[in-house]
Amino acid sequence: MKEISCKLLVVGAGPGGYVCAIRAGQLGVDTVIVEAGKPGGTCLNVGCIPSKALIHAAEEFEKVAHMAGGKSALGIAVAAPTLDLAKTVSWKDGIVSRLNSGVAGLLKKAKVKTVQGWATFRDGKTVEVETETGTQVIRAETIVIATGSAPVELPLLPFGGPVISSTEALALGDVPKKLAVVGGGYIGLELGMAFAKMGSHFTVVEALPRVLAQYDAELTRPVLKRLGELGVEVMAGATAKGLSTKGDALLVETADGKNAKVAADKILVTVGRKPLTEGWGLEQIDLDMAGKFIRIDDQCRTSMRGIHAIGDVTGEPMLAHRAMVQGEMVAEIVAGHKRSWDKRAIPAICFTDPELVTAGLSPEEAKALAGEIKIGQFPFAANGRAMTKQGEDGFVRVVARADNHLVLGIQAVGQGVSELSAAFGLALEMGARLEDIAGTIHAHPTQGEGFQEAALKALGHALHV
Repeated sequence: MKEISCKLLVVGAGPGGYVCAIRAGQLGVDTVIVEAGKPGGTCLNVGCIPSKALIHAAEEFEKVAHMAGGKSALGIAVAAPTLDLAKTVSWKDGIVSRLNSGVAGLLKKAKVKTVQGWATFRDGKTVEVETETGTQVIRAETIVIATGSAPVELPLLPFGGPVISSTEALALGDVPKKLAVVGGGYIGLELGMAFAKMGSHFTVVEALPRVLAQYDAELTRPVLKRLGELGVEVMAGATAKGLSTKGDALLVETADGKNAKVAADKILVTVGRKPLTEGWGLEQIDLDMAGKFIRIDDQCRTSMRGIHAIGDVTGEPMLAHRAMVQGEMVAEIVAGHKRSWDKRAIPAICFTDPELVTAGLSPEEAKALAGEIKIGQFPFAANGRAMTKQGEDGFVRVVARADNHLVLGIQAVGQGVSELSAAFGLALEMGARLEDIAGTIHAHPTQGEGFQEAALKALGHALHV
């Protein structure tokens, strides 16, 4: 049994873990990172990156199919396209592989030692790792838990056969003719809409009264319109009850209490994610929990001295960029820097068609906090760049205090608005007021002009609407 010692041990090489290890290495901290799978975690391997690759491929296929149908306003006509999904998946896997190698290279450059295997806690300073060459014991002054999360499995629809999680959905060899998605949140709709564009007949079953319930109804209206154009059947207020005897349909109880069958070749279950807190021996260190998550403070410290936790295992929002910032912060704390978790906003993006972006408070949340508020909303139908991209559906909305015009929240829905998230986050982080955004020169013609116009609208003098 081999033993090594280090100053910092990171358990899990997902976005939070590998960023933590790289930053610690840059700061001269003797660091070891343990990972059972490939570096990059869920996000890089079976989440953010591969799903966006699939979504892009679906968008390109739909564009060509639209042109082949003689419906292109651009005057482009082509032959009917075909799709080799296996080749698409291979292309996606190539991107993932390049990024895997990139992360491994960055860890090496930062002089981080990587141990491949499953880590189990012995106590608050020691873990043992089962590797291909035997058991490796690692003792560390500080440990960071960055074990991530996994898809939630429904008891009545266990994964296997036609019932799949997002992981299997990203590795299908053929486009399912009929796809049922259980869960109308961002993961289900992102993947479901992609497959609908590729030719699947897509039905979404959502227990809540509407899909994308975490967003306000006005923001999601353009997405619902697009679902209708794609021929997607939305069963809101409905409950999945299991798989048919033949395994070719999803059993559903509809909103009015009736039983129904949804024919499906594949049933994609996307009802959320759960933190990976089991199988690591965490019972040996008895950390305080916040429900199913590990409880942390503003420095990501757990209830045990010398142990930090970051990312999905610490709760919502389960976002890769949240984990990354936490990881960077913890590395700097371990290196002796003064840091704390004090973020005004963590932008969140839903890569549906059109895309959704939120940063900071919604209008309802802002009103509850500040009382009187100002709202400025600018439609992309009045934006020249959106017109030239055939993306006129959607808008940018800015929410601010009425008394001092401090911006509290920013939301957008539209084609490609994910790229506006950086500007939204920066404005909130810097404490911008409506006058700051309105007074910033935004390049023309861009969709970003909608951000400036929304601020102008809130101030009462929009120029282009």
